[in-house]
Amino acid sequence: MKQAKGFFGRRKNVWTVAKNAVEKAMVYAYRDRRTKKRNFRALWIARINAGARLHGMSYSQFMGQVKANHIELNRKVLADLAMNHPEAFKAIVDKVK
Repeated sequence: MKQAKGFFGRRKNVWTVAKNAVEKAMVYAYRDRRTKKRNFRALWIARINAGARLHGMSYSQFMGQVKANHIELNRKVLADLAMNHPEAFKAIVDKVK
């Protein structure tokens, strides 16, 4: 019942309804912790692609060159650079070209 605190209607105070609601909520939470990782990776890829295309490269070309040049930056960091520090991202693009 503690986990059903804040639920609406009978879901918060009727044992069987609350138990079913909490079980379903746990299933959604488990599933969506994995979905969140997928969504963030897709967001990072879109941001890197946009930044790379400003400098005349596609995402796949850029990432291939990043790996070939042994630049140890992950997609999260590259996406942050592309969004918030375009001059630093341009330096990386110039290095891999």
